[in-house]
Amino acid sequence: MPDAPGRERPVARHGRLPRRRGWTTALSVVASAAAVVLVSGACVSAIGVAQLAAAPRTVALSTDDQSTAQAADITAIEGGANILLIGSDTRVGQFDSDEDVEGARNDVTMLVHVSEDHEQLTAVSFPRDLMVPIPACTNPETGTTYPAADSAQFNTALGNGGVSCVVDTVENLTGLTVPYAGLITFNGVIEMSNALGGVDVCVATPIDDSFTGLHLSAGAHSLQGSDALAFLRSRHGVGDGSDLARISSQQVFLSALLRQVTADGTLSKPVTLYKLAGAALSNMTLSDGLARPRTLVGLASTLRGMSTSSMLFVQYPVVDDPADSARVVVDEANAHTLNVALQTDERTSLADSSTGRASRGSSDAATSSPSATPPQSAGSGSGSGPTPSDTASPSGDGATPGARTTTTSSPSATPLPSSISGQSAAEETCSVGN
Repeated sequence: MPDAPGRERPVARHGRLPRRRGWTTALSVVASAAAVVLVSGACVSAIGVAQLAAAPRTVALSTDDQSTAQAADITAIEGGANILLIGSDTRVGQFDSDEDVEGARNDVTMLVHVSEDHEQLTAVSFPRDLMVPIPACTNPETGTTYPAADSAQFNTALGNGGVSCVVDTVENLTGLTVPYAGLITFNGVIEMSNALGGVDVCVATPIDDSFTGLHLSAGAHSLQGSDALAFLRSRHGVGDGSDLARISSQQVFLSALLRQVTADGTLSKPVTLYKLAGAALSNMTLSDGLARPRTLVGLASTLRGMSTSSMLFVQYPVVDDPADSARVVVDEANAHTLNVALQTDERTSLADSSTGRASRGSSDAATSSPSATPPQSAGSGSGSGPTPSDTASPSGDGATPGARTTTTSSPSATPLPSSISGQSAAEETCSVGN
């Protein structure tokens, strides 16, 4: 419900709770590594299969999902293929270790839908602080059974029952069948960015985050290693400091990464491809169905040649939880629209949508100089990069700093509701500092 005129609505700081452990949130979008594997078709088919044969870590999903994966050809699944990518700082198989069990959380969860005609990829990010029903799950290591919950924080599903529990939760939430899944650790992001020699990202206004140690001036930066991970982790340093802001900043990084991989000849460099595949696969635990060589080769073939304008990143629609300002709940109407579009494999666009709480179009982040400025290293807090003008600012209700500046719609694409934020990988966007 809109606020009364003149009344300022407080910004919910989703996820700003006491930190349970230093690395619990370290993996903000470690799924970026998996995203590159999905796009780098030649990488997966030529190199990934050989690496899988070495020592793959696998995990079983539910009986129904396993049966679907075994019976299906990922290149010809009716209604398209669904793959769930999970980022966590604790690998499956370590639930009974000496580490804090609460660290086994799906802090990054991304559902990737590849259309049946192989013309579009939609990656849906689920906020970690989303309150959702979680089915009864059994921890695969300890055997502990957790009863079903009508409302629980989304990122507790992994600790309850491993990858399979996260998959079941997403299936219940979206109405989709998800026969493939992968869990990736933070090392994947570090190694992937190193293999690329850095990912070039745009910063609209300075980012200063003492929690991650990330300090970036406005302008262009080439990020790799721990700096790339800090950028993906940063919540307090971007937008309104919420987990929702972090998701949109992560989309800036992912889109830049995919543009870089597909546009600069990376896919034609065997050494780089080998490093990319090794970085991703060596840091992933795959579901039994996804770990099969023919599945990865098939997945690669469906994505080879896909335009970045047809790769959409969206945030699952949510609103503030009236019971807890640090949490969010499903925006039922808009979530239904998105769910149905995925279920029916409908080609969609984000032409009328906004870019998110902590990102804006590159033309909105206009530079003070018309000349191009090379990317800076991450450590330069006062570098010589362009300084975008602060032409827009976040509103109190969490609206985005600016609307998109390019459109990715086609005559056959149906625009998603404008309240569903996101961007295509082709769009050049900038992260907005807090």
